[in-house]
Amino acid sequence: MVAAVILAAGRSSRMGRPKPQLRHVAADDTFVGHLIRTAQEARLDPILVVVADGSTALAAEVERRGAKTLINVAPDRGQLSSILVGLDAADAAGASAVMIMPVDVPLLSPAVLEAVLAAAAADDAQIVRATHAGQHGHPVLFKRSVFDELRAADPSIGARAVVRANPARVRDVEVNEPGVTLDIDTPEDYRRAFGRDL
Repeated sequence: MVAAVILAAGRSSRMGRPKPQLRHVAADDTFVGHLIRTAQEARLDPILVVVADGSTALAAEVERRGAKTLINVAPDRGQLSSILVGLDAADAAGASAVMIMPVDVPLLSPAVLEAVLAAAAADDAQIVRATHAGQHGHPVLFKRSVFDELRAADPSIGARAVVRANPARVRDVEVNEPGVTLDIDTPEDYRRAFGRDL
């Protein structure tokens, strides 16, 4: 069982408005909605969305779309704090691995997730990540064997410290989708990705 952990607790300060509920390609879709549906189509379970305390509208959308909301009461501690909230819930549910999906990387497809899952199943690598044109991207899958290392990681460095600790245990999966490396953090990023203003 591989759990999806969608990270949606950031401040979105550079965007100027919450990224999780920005409009995606379709008029009735959002960043978080697209990622939930993508995880569902790839048969990840459970699908966990980490949000900041007080994110009432976002939590309602998450639940409406069939995922589970988790609250990060201290998101200012950095992305690792949200990963750990999701990790603990996934661990408690008996997941053998977690697939980390930041909400500001909203152009992932089910095919990408399935490629990462297939590589993880076929390889003894402990960490599997999508790449495009040799550039590391998302999602990143962490197997249960590194859960405690994530918990012990330096918050100022985050999960990167675990990924970099031993390159031999990391498997890169090259995919023909540039969206795996596309972080959308600003209105300009959004305009380039979707061809329209916010």
